[in-house]
Amino acid sequence: MVINIIAVAIITVIVKGFGFYKEIVVASNFGLSELLDTFLIASLVPGFIYQVFLNAFTSVFIPNYILEQKSERPISSFQATSFIVTISTTVFFMIFAYLFTNTFLEQFFPNHSEAYYNLIKVQFIYILPCILFWGLSSLLSGLLNIYDDFKYATLYPVFSSISVLVLLLFFKDVFQERVLAVGILIGSILEFLFLLIVSKHKKIIQISKPDFRTEGTNLMFNQLPAKVSSGFLSGLIPVTDQYFAAQLIVGSIAALNYAIKIPAFFIAIAVMALAKVLLPHFSKLIVENKQEASKQLNKILKFVFLSLVIAIIPIILFSDNIVSFIFERNEFTSEDALLVSKLQIILLISAPFYICDNIIVQFLTSLNKNAFMAYVSFGSMTLNIILNYIFIQFYGIYGIVLCTTTIYIVRSFVLYTYARKQNKI
Repeated sequence: MVINIIAVAIITVIVKGFGFYKEIVVASNFGLSELLDTFLIASLVPGFIYQVFLNAFTSVFIPNYILEQKSERPISSFQATSFIVTISTTVFFMIFAYLFTNTFLEQFFPNHSEAYYNLIKVQFIYILPCILFWGLSSLLSGLLNIYDDFKYATLYPVFSSISVLVLLLFFKDVFQERVLAVGILIGSILEFLFLLIVSKHKKIIQISKPDFRTEGTNLMFNQLPAKVSSGFLSGLIPVTDQYFAAQLIVGSIAALNYAIKIPAFFIAIAVMALAKVLLPHFSKLIVENKQEASKQLNKILKFVFLSLVIAIIPIILFSDNIVSFIFERNEFTSEDALLVSKLQIILLISAPFYICDNIIVQFLTSLNKNAFMAYVSFGSMTLNIILNYIFIQFYGIYGIVLCTTTIYIVRSFVLYTYARKQNKI
């Protein structure tokens, strides 16, 4: 398990390194501009659908796939069912997102010019098909994780970063305001093709006649509503943050976006390395020895939390210098860097809690305790709206990140308490 986590962490550093360099190039080209704001809004709904619904399905797919492997039924039938569900779900959400785009913009981002809305819609059309490719890539990545091929399941996001970089560096004048959206679309297609080729080569894909009545399939579908609800409500937190940021001056959404970049870099390394390995690991271990799984959870949480606190302190102390060195050039001014640095410090405080929260989520998902996580997510979302409304009155944009940090600290303690209760049971 430790070897797999380290391997995934190393590959994640490489992948996120490309992603971080992409953000530097984007910052240099667009700064805190209207174009970047509109791109982030255009990608909000597709990204939300991917993070909430498609990742939720993959999360319940992995533990129940492992349970299905223990039965005498052919696993190829379970795979076929999963692919059908993924494709039909992504197509449904693509149609839904397209039909309700105007309503979404009018309700959540009112009082902007027609040119502003048109800029969002132009980019949205190119990002929308990504939902299908993201869904299929997520499922294939889950299969590779189950069969311990973590390196391929970790490497594939690099194609999106490379795609955006190539278009920004060589084809910006060709695609103009569509350059970021087209880069994301090309990257999503390349990611899917890469995972498909690897999965076929590894002979992991085994498809036969789907069966929607097996025990594993029924258990997966029973867990799906709770997992989707949990992911949906948790996913609303950044959406709500962007909604409140949109009520402030132009560039506030972009400022939040840059403030999360450095914390997200380290968080993503830890979360991807731990989540990709721990979900299938806990799922296999719980079938054999639940008590041992609980002991390992406690050991992992202690080690990860202390390590993160030690690692984050110097980043907080030198936050101004780091942001200035990485982003401050061309359209990204020293005033922009100072604002982003202060927002970043507040977000960094939440990082150890957020990562430990994610570890506990993998454990509870392995136990199919998704209903409780849905309740926690509902409470988190409700508290996020209340605190955002209060804090933004006193602290402006700083209140948004202060609210987010508070939410993750409270949420992690609630989940840990519940996980300890499962150990006693």
